[in-house]
Amino acid sequence: MDNNFSIDSQAFVLGCSAVGAGLAMIAGIGPGIGQGFAAGKGAEAVGRQPEARSTVVSTMLLGCAVAESTGIYGLVVALILLFANPLVDLLGK
Repeated sequence: MDNNFSIDSQAFVLGCSAVGAGLAMIAGIGPGIGQGFAAGKGAEAVGRQPEARSTVVSTMLLGCAVAESTGIYGLVVALILLFANPLVDLLGK
Protein backbone atom coordinates (compact mmCIF):
# COMPACT_ATOMS: atom_id res chain seq x y z
CA MET A 1 0.00 0.00 0.00
CA ASP A 2 1.46 3.33 -1.09
CA ASN A 3 0.75 6.14 1.38
CA ASN A 4 2.25 8.90 -0.71
CA PHE A 5 0.61 12.11 0.48
CA SER A 6 1.14 15.28 -1.48
CA ILE A 7 -0.36 18.70 -0.86
CA ASP A 8 -0.12 21.86 -2.89
CA SER A 9 2.11 24.44 -1.19
CA GLN A 10 -0.48 27.20 -1.61
CA ALA A 11 -3.17 25.05 0.01
CA PHE A 12 -0.82 24.28 2.88
CA VAL A 13 -0.06 27.97 3.47
CA LEU A 14 -3.75 28.87 3.31
CA GLY A 15 -4.63 26.10 5.77
CA CYS A 16 -1.94 27.16 8.21
CA SER A 17 -3.07 30.78 7.82
CA ALA A 18 -6.63 29.79 8.73
CA VAL A 19 -5.38 28.01 11.85
CA GLY A 20 -3.25 31.05 12.71
CA ALA A 21 -6.24 33.35 12.27
CA GLY A 22 -8.25 31.18 14.65
CA LEU A 23 -5.46 31.30 17.21
CA ALA A 24 -5.20 35.07 16.81
CA MET A 25 -8.90 35.40 17.66
CA ILE A 26 -8.27 33.69 20.99
CA ALA A 27 -6.67 37.01 21.91
CA GLY A 28 -10.22 38.37 22.28
CA ILE A 29 -10.82 36.26 25.39
CA GLY A 30 -8.26 38.08 27.55
CA PRO A 31 -9.58 41.61 27.03
CA GLY A 32 -13.14 40.44 27.66
CA ILE A 33 -12.23 38.90 30.99
CA GLY A 34 -10.01 41.84 31.93
CA GLN A 35 -12.64 44.46 31.10
CA GLY A 36 -15.28 42.60 33.07
CA PHE A 37 -12.95 42.37 36.05
CA ALA A 38 -12.06 46.07 35.77
CA ALA A 39 -15.72 47.11 35.54
CA GLY A 40 -16.56 45.04 38.60
CA LYS A 41 -13.72 46.51 40.63
CA GLY A 42 -14.57 50.01 39.41
CA ALA A 43 -18.18 49.63 40.52
CA GLU A 44 -16.97 48.26 43.84
CA ALA A 45 -14.63 51.25 44.32
CA VAL A 46 -17.40 53.74 43.49
CA GLY A 47 -19.64 51.95 45.99
CA ARG A 48 -17.01 52.38 48.72
CA GLN A 49 -16.10 55.99 47.88
CA PRO A 50 -18.82 57.73 45.84
CA GLU A 51 -16.96 61.05 46.01
CA ALA A 52 -14.11 59.58 43.91
CA ARG A 53 -16.45 58.44 41.13
CA SER A 54 -14.99 60.59 38.35
CA THR A 55 -11.40 59.51 39.06
CA VAL A 56 -12.32 55.83 39.31
CA VAL A 57 -14.44 55.86 36.16
CA SER A 58 -11.84 57.71 34.06
CA THR A 59 -9.07 55.36 35.21
CA MET A 60 -11.26 52.32 34.53
CA LEU A 61 -12.14 53.53 31.03
CA LEU A 62 -8.49 54.18 30.21
CA GLY A 63 -7.58 50.68 31.37
CA CYS A 64 -10.41 49.16 29.32
CA ALA A 65 -9.26 51.05 26.23
CA VAL A 66 -5.74 49.69 26.61
CA ALA A 67 -7.08 46.17 27.13
CA GLU A 68 -9.35 46.44 24.09
CA SER A 69 -6.40 47.33 21.87
CA THR A 70 -5.07 43.79 22.42
CA GLY A 71 -8.27 42.31 21.05
CA ILE A 72 -8.23 44.69 18.09
CA TYR A 73 -4.64 43.71 17.27
CA GLY A 74 -5.68 40.05 17.27
CA LEU A 75 -8.59 40.85 14.94
CA VAL A 76 -6.32 42.76 12.55
CA VAL A 77 -3.83 39.88 12.43
CA ALA A 78 -6.63 37.40 11.76
CA LEU A 79 -8.08 39.53 8.95
CA ILE A 80 -4.67 39.96 7.34
CA LEU A 81 -4.04 36.22 7.46
CA LEU A 82 -7.43 35.45 5.94
CA PHE A 83 -7.87 38.13 3.29
CA ALA A 84 -4.55 39.84 2.52
CA ASN A 85 -2.22 36.94 3.11
CA PRO A 86 1.34 38.07 2.33
CA LEU A 87 2.67 34.51 2.65
CA VAL A 88 0.92 33.32 -0.52
CA ASP A 89 2.78 35.92 -2.57
CA LEU A 90 6.10 34.51 -1.39
CA LEU A 91 5.32 31.08 -2.87
CA GLY A 92 5.64 32.25 -6.46
CA LYS A 93 9.18 33.53 -5.98
